[in-house]
Parts: sequence; C-alpha cells; structure tokens
Amino acid sequence: MQSLASQVYIEEQYPGVTLGTIALPHGLIQIDAPPAPEDGRSWRAALLSLNSGVERLLINLDGHPDRTLGARAMDCTILAHERTAETFRNRPNTFKAQGEETGADWESVAGMGNIRWAPPEISFTSRMSIEWSNFTVTMEHHSGPTAGAIWVVLPEPKIVFVGDLIVKNQPPFIASANLAEWLKSIDVLLAGFADYTIVSGRGGVMPFTSIAAQRERISSIHEQLESLARKQAGPDAVESLIQPIMASIKAPIERQKQYIQRLAHGLRHYYTRHYRTTGVANESEE
Repeated sequence: MQSLASQVYIEEQYPGVTLGTIALPHGLIQIDAPPAPEDGRSWRAALLSLNSGVERLLINLDGHPDRTLGARAMDCTILAHERTAETFRNRPNTFKAQGEETGADWESVAGMGNIRWAPPEISFTSRMSIEWSNFTVTMEHHSGPTAGAIWVVLPEPKIVFVGDLIVKNQPPFIASANLAEWLKSIDVLLAGFADYTIVSGRGGVMPFTSIAAQRERISSIHEQLESLARKQAGPDAVESLIQPIMASIKAPIERQKQYIQRLAHGLRHYYTRHYRTTGVANESEE
C-alpha cells in the first residue's frame, strides 16, 4: 500500500485496477475493488490496519467489470454515477465468466465463476460531495471512457483519481467510449489540475506531462476512425490501426497479446456503434 498523503493510499498489487482508499476517523472511503473474490478479502484485511472509523463507502469510477466485479465482496454501500447505475439495471443479475475476450484484466484471473453484481445504492448526475471528519471528497462526472465515468477529487491534499481517462503503458478501453467526450475531459484535466497528483485507474500516479501524450493518442484514434467512416469502410478495416497504436505504447512483452485483443475488441465495437449504420458519428452510449 502506497501513501500519497496523510490518510490517502493506493494499492497496485492486485490484477485489475489501481485501488484507492481514504482512512478517516468516521470510516473508510474506498475507490474501486479488485475483481477476484480472494483479492477482495485480502484487500479488506489490509484495510483493517488503517486507523479509521467503522463506516464504509465504495466508489466505482465507472461500470467496467475490472473495477466492479469485486464490489459485493467489499460488503459496503456503493456509490457511482447514474449512467453506471443504469448499466447495472441493463445487466443480468449474475456475471458469468464466459464469452468473447475483451482484453480486460479480469479475464486473466483464474477461478472466476458466477458472481452476483452489486449495483450502486447511491448515484448522482453531475457532481456530489461528501464530508467525513471535516475531509471533503468530491465526485465529478467526466464522460469519455464510458458514459458514467467519474473522478474522485480531493481538494486537500490536491489528489484526483481519474479512472480510465489516463492509463499507463497499455491501450485504452474504447468499446464503450465516446472519444470526442474523452478529449474534452482530458482538456479539463489539463486546464484545471496541473497542481494535483493524478492517479490513473490503471497505472497509479501519473506525471502531469504524460497527459498530453494520452490526449494525442486518443485524438489520433478518433481521427483515424473518422477517416475510415468517411470512406464507408467496413468494421474489418479497424484491424489496420492496431499495430501503429501498439507501437506507440511501452507495453510489457507478456501483455502484448492481451492488449492487441483489447484494441481489436474495442475498435470494432466502437466503430460499429458510432459509424456503421450511417457512416457518421452516433453519440449514443452503451
């Protein structure tokens, strides 16, 4: 567990997403959960060592399975954006570990059986703040990676958890994205958070200088997909984008296959959802 500031910690040892926690006299505010049940139990045990009160709150930064499969194991109240809550209403009650490969991290976790989803019990639409023990935690809606993506902003000590908006040494998840909105959200981060510690949902603390590179990558993907759409190309045409994107990412060799699958799945789904019907962008979200 890494301390970012007094009472604020992150954990990167579990497969899936970077976890966060804020330990306050009133209780623990947790950010995301590991997908594997045994990792969830280990994480809960580790949190017992923190000096905090008895209350527990879990914030899901979006509805991706990597950060929501393990939510039930955390055994606490769950908070997320309304669009994320809507996603759960459209899902079966039980997750089954089968189907097409998407390049998600949970797919590499052994022993994933049927798991009951834990939908959010509290949701909001634009912005929400809570204060425990005179410590302000603000949730802000910033769509792009998904329609219900949010940030957790800690005004003091100036830390912001941005989920999948910025990722480290891996390709972005774009199957459920809106790339135009993604670029707008990155611009908000660039304009207003230069003096904040930026915590990626996949990669931990990120240097502020890396944000511009992420923007350039998302912009390039967007422009290339728009170009294919203007040519009325079929979904198979997106395969030509995979290797150039991978070449721009310092991904570990052992993750290459997974990340290529992530891009293949994401590009095809994005292109079909946004362009295939009309040849122009469709702004609807999954």
